[in-house]
Amino acid sequence: MVTSNPPTLKPRADLLRRKSVEASLASVDDPDRHLTRSLTAWDLAVMGVAVAVGAGIFSVGATAAANYAGPSVIVSFVIAAVVCGLAIMCYAEFASTIPVAGSAYTYSYSTMGELVAWIIGWDLILEMLLAAAVIAKFWGVYLSDAVALFGSTLAATLTVAGVDVAWGPVVIVAVFTTLLAIGTRLSSRVNSVFTIIKVAITLFVVVAGFFYVDSANYSPFVPPSQPAPVGTSALQQSLLSFLSGAAPSSYGIFGILSGAALVFFAFIGFDVVATTAEETINPQRTIPRGIFAGLAIVTVLYILVTVVVTGMVPYTALAASGSPSLTTAFVLVGADWAGKIISVGILVGLTSVLMVLLLGLTRVVFAMSRDGLLPRSFSRTSGRFHTPVRLQIGAGVVVAMIAGLSRVEVLEEMINIGTLSAFVLVSFGVPILRRTRPDLPRGFQVPWSPTLPILAGVACLWLMVNLTTLTWLRFAAWLVVGMAIYGGYSYRHSLVGRAQRAAADG
Repeated sequence: MVTSNPPTLKPRADLLRRKSVEASLASVDDPDRHLTRSLTAWDLAVMGVAVAVGAGIFSVGATAAANYAGPSVIVSFVIAAVVCGLAIMCYAEFASTIPVAGSAYTYSYSTMGELVAWIIGWDLILEMLLAAAVIAKFWGVYLSDAVALFGSTLAATLTVAGVDVAWGPVVIVAVFTTLLAIGTRLSSRVNSVFTIIKVAITLFVVVAGFFYVDSANYSPFVPPSQPAPVGTSALQQSLLSFLSGAAPSSYGIFGILSGAALVFFAFIGFDVVATTAEETINPQRTIPRGIFAGLAIVTVLYILVTVVVTGMVPYTALAASGSPSLTTAFVLVGADWAGKIISVGILVGLTSVLMVLLLGLTRVVFAMSRDGLLPRSFSRTSGRFHTPVRLQIGAGVVVAMIAGLSRVEVLEEMINIGTLSAFVLVSFGVPILRRTRPDLPRGFQVPWSPTLPILAGVACLWLMVNLTTLTWLRFAAWLVVGMAIYGGYSYRHSLVGRAQRAAADG
């Protein structure tokens, strides 16, 4: 409940028009577009771990060590975790103040206006759509690999009407789309089972790996900078080094920073957790507790795995392998048995990641649709299941088609830039809402505001400029498409815009 009357705001018939906090809170009472509060702090913590601990925990650290930072990838993870922690504090304050679906989109609408909200909502769609499709694609690949490790064969594709279709992604997306359509609470319970299994597998592999660690492999901890491999183009180096005129390089300080930007992929799940604010019991207390608990668990797990993989074999051996992973490290030390256990862990891990991403994707589209920026029919919920069934099915179909028919994995780094752009706006939005609406009750407050939120935003920007120039060009193209949709449809159909036009005409 708001403790005092909101300030009187003049209508804005422009791109910066805002949706008031009161209007956002009132939107949850729409009987045709209503979500049920059923999630606890445990559910949110598990959700954060579920989406952050997937195949990446067995590969992203090894890849970053091999190609960017060597053993100092441990520092890259610490940097990424600190930046994520700062941003997550901002998410926790917003989610406990405006417990409504939509995450960064909803928060930006209340602080920076409609155009910024649209841009960040469009970015979130990019992040979660691509992430879900990439994970689904990898699930199908790892399923075939896992079956092969146990002595059998399983074709990864089927030919349908002359077109090769990766059937694995289609099947797994269909299963979890059905679960999510039936109910968020049921999906959360299934998710908890998968998450507990994959954390147990991860811990077992880490403990086993420590027996093969050789401290000599940690030296040099920060490998000296060296030219990037022949054939590396300027567009494949970080935007920061590209703008500074530096030649493409690996390792050294730039390598640690590039590694941090890459391993940030490990922490993308926590903005997805914030999209469930409207389905959380007592969100003012539950959301901060759930988010921070999940972040702590994920950070410890990733650093443990990274310490093991860089201690088992030299980073140069990982780089020479071509596709480095934790399995690579075990094979190089003669422990081939670990491949089977890791393959099972990857499959279980990807399963729960996919489910949370599908949930997050639909909740962002749901919020944008309820506000009229996308067709309102998308946000209708089922009277029986109290979920946006048609939207969930539609999103599942799109994800399955992308994963089943395209090489979506080449766009993997765009997931990071979509996440980081959302983190930037949420971080900068905290001091804005503090200034414009100091009267709002907050279940959690970021300490040392505005200094800490601004620091979080700047840190996220820093990681963004350490992504490749090619990623930035693709991101710009995505934004151009989004602006075309906003200008052609969303601006005219916005409920906030309609209300302002009605008030002006009246």
